[in-house]
Amino acid sequence: MPLRIVHFNDPILRQKGRNVTVFDSELANLAQEMVATMHEAEGIGLAAQQIGRALQLCVVDLLPMKRNFTWVLDGVKTPLELIMPMTLVNPAVVVLPSEKEPYEEGCLSFPEIRGDVIRPNKIAVRFQDLHGIAHTLECDGIFARCIQHEVDHLNGTLFIDRMEKKVRLGLELAIRDLAQRTRGNAASSP
Repeated sequence: MPLRIVHFNDPILRQKGRNVTVFDSELANLAQEMVATMHEAEGIGLAAQQIGRALQLCVVDLLPMKRNFTWVLDGVKTPLELIMPMTLVNPAVVVLPSEKEPYEEGCLSFPEIRGDVIRPNKIAVRFQDLHGIAHTLECDGIFARCIQHEVDHLNGTLFIDRMEKKVRLGLELAIRDLAQRTRGNAASSP
């Protein structure tokens, strides 16, 4: 059963996640539920904060995307079908030399709100899998963007924080409306 996705302006979205130190069936089950939730919502990434948990844990699945990006996992060009959906535990992003490009992003915590965000096109990310084994992934394009977006969530940063002022101003009314609805839903919850 899909988990509830929290919306802006829920305070959990601004919390930095704590590092995961226990790699057990509970963590694996949580990641599996997050993947199911992401798929149900037709997203390509989901961070633990978005389901109300302040952990350094996110999932991504780029199988539905056009493959105009590259990736190398632990030095090998592993077929995407073998690594997706991917769970990243305790990820740390390093920006690699590349152009910064604008791209229209959306977010499951901001339904129907989209706007251009400028991000580096190429990154490396060090992370652990669900067994605690360390990996390094180098990627570019939408793969790099998706991971940067989710890792931002893990650190309490939202995609609207990365928007240029003029882009954010154009969305301000929709963002305020969503924040108001979120406060209203929180007030009426048991």
